[in-house]
Parts: sequence; C-alpha cells; structure tokens
Amino acid sequence: MTGTAFTPRVFSGIQPSGGLTLGNYLGALKRFVDMQDADTHECVFCVVDLHAITVWQNPEDLTRQTREIAAAFLAAGIDPAKAILFNQSQAPEHAQLGWLFSCIARMGWMRRMTQWKDKAGKNSEEASLGLFAYPALMAADILVHHATHVPVGDDQKQHLELTRDVAAKFNHDYGVDFFPITEPVIGGPAARVMSLRDGTKKMSKSDPSDMSRINLSDDADAIAQKFRKARTDPEPLPDSYEGLKDRPEARNLVDILAALQDRTPEDVMSEVAGQGWGQFKPHLAEVAVETMGPITAEMNRLLADPAEIDRILADGAERASAIAAPILARTFDIMGMVRRA
Repeated sequence: MTGTAFTPRVFSGIQPSGGLTLGNYLGALKRFVDMQDADTHECVFCVVDLHAITVWQNPEDLTRQTREIAAAFLAAGIDPAKAILFNQSQAPEHAQLGWLFSCIARMGWMRRMTQWKDKAGKNSEEASLGLFAYPALMAADILVHHATHVPVGDDQKQHLELTRDVAAKFNHDYGVDFFPITEPVIGGPAARVMSLRDGTKKMSKSDPSDMSRINLSDDADAIAQKFRKARTDPEPLPDSYEGLKDRPEARNLVDILAALQDRTPEDVMSEVAGQGWGQFKPHLAEVAVETMGPITAEMNRLLADPAEIDRILADGAERASAIAAPILARTFDIMGMVRRA
C-alpha cells in the first residue's frame, strides 16, 4: 500500500450532558477557535448527542443542552462560515459507520477502556450496550470525516488509541490505505483544568459541588466568589513555577491565569512570585470575568433565539454529511456491500 495524502482535518465533539465549565473553555473551546483561525486544517466540530444517550437523558434536557453546547461553541468564537458545527444525530453517517466499526473492534479492546470501568462500575450488567460500545462510535465520528488530527485531553487518549487501532485493522483486513491513522493534538496552557476544591481532580460539570467549577453561565459575582473560596494552602506563591510541584491547588490557579492570558505559567510566576492569596485571587477573578463575561453574554443572546441555533446546526449537518457520505459509501464498497445505484 502506498501512503494516501489525506486532507488535513480536525474533528472534535462535546457531549450535551450538562453545562460547560471554564475547564471546557480553556481545555477545548479556546483550542478549537485557535485551530479554526490558524486556517491550517478544515475544522469539524460536533455536539455528540448520540454519545449522551448512552446513559438516560431527559428528552427536554437533551434538547436544551444541545442548544446550550452549540451556543457555547459559537460564543467562544467558532465561526460557522469557517468551521462546520452540527449535532451528531443529524448526520446519520456517524451511526452507520459506528455499526461497521463495532464489527471491526474487539470485545477485549472495549473491556480495557478505563472510562467504561469508571462509568459502569459495579453495575456493569445494568449499563447500556451503547455505553460499552461507544468508543466504536467515537472512532466513527472521527474517521467518517477522515480526520487527521483530534485535540484530546488525558482522559481521551485511550479512546483515540482505539480509533487508531480500528483504522489500522480495517486497512489491514481489507488491504487498503483508506482510513487515516489519526494523530492526537495534546497540550497547550491549561489543557487540563482542575477542580477549585481539589487540585488533583479535573474540573467537571458532573461534580456535585458547584463551588468546584466556574460555569460558563456564571455571572461576575459568582466567578469572584468561587475564586475567593477556591482551596489553597497557607503559603504565599514561590519564586518559581517549579516551586508549585507539590502544591496542586496553587499550581491550578496559576495555570488558569496563564491560560486566560495566553501566557506560560513561568511568565506568570515572574510577576506574582511572593504574592499572598488575598492579592492573587482577586486579580485572577478580574481576569476571568473580563474573559468570560462576553462569552456568557453572547451565549444568552444566542439562546434567546433557538431557531437560529437550530438553523446553524442543520446547515452544519448538511456540510458534515457532504464530507461523510462519500467516505461511508466507499467503506461499503470496500466491505463488499451492494448499494443502490
């Protein structure tokens, strides 16, 4: 097989299973906008509602949260004229290729997925088949667009490895060089934003404590209060970033400030070294409010017109299917399936 030249294309998605946080913005949305604006790759972004229903979702909540995630993409700076934005269920090619890949992936691969173990826990017999098999659908999400790059956090590296395994096995089994071996895009400032209550845990929209996170819907007062009450240690900030090695809560706050300002943590430390938390936290809150305020306001404006959000998602789905349909059709042909003329 000869190497195939694939169009440079980025794919990523977010589940509509709850409100987004500062961690989602800094670790995902901000990076997506940077990739879009760099104009080096085609960008395809997705609200992955089919993944959300691997666990029970109230239908009204799913509708609302799908629009909220779409509004967050747009408010953060995703331009539907430059990038494709859609919700997964409107592009049926995702589910179709997901089934084909469920026949390529191995049961043992799925059992090794740490997120399956974490989410199913001791009640694995009660978990849905979709929850067990959804990494095959995730592989389809990526490969139905021949995505060459996927921005991932630490918790998704394993799933991208499975995507690469599926692509390699398909190519090997059918003697083709059809699916790309997708490369991860890892890193960047605050790629992993931690909880404000426990610096060893990721900031999460599912954490029971609302004080553990900054929500994109929080107003200025809420943001200031949460940073003021964020857990820290009693020591002032050290002279260097290296001095935060064993101080996870302190390091997290410095990392957040660096990411909000598009600076390195080392650069931030050169300015804040020796400060106490009474000085540092109000400054961090001010920067966060300045950054997040316009995003929250734009989200609220967009959500006041759900028909416009639906129009953008529908248009994005048509464009997504225009890429995916011929890739799916060629997959059917490679596998020997008879299709309508």
